[in-house]
Amino acid sequence: MEILYLLIPISVVLVFLIALAFWWSLRGGQFDDLEGPAYRILMDDDRSSPAANSDDDRPGAPPADLRDS
Repeated sequence: MEILYLLIPISVVLVFLIALAFWWSLRGGQFDDLEGPAYRILMDDDRSSPAANSDDDRPGAPPADLRDS
């Protein structure tokens, strides 16, 4: 029975430390976006959008300094 005088304060301190660590991780943004990084690797950023490709940039077109104005 005397062990309760030791175990109860230890458990209260342990709960306080766990709550403090959880609060710290929330404030640090640990749980902001759980799925984004998993899907980010699937997004292909290597291709350019069709609007970015104009007719002047097509393969075989003369350089800009050789074109007629």
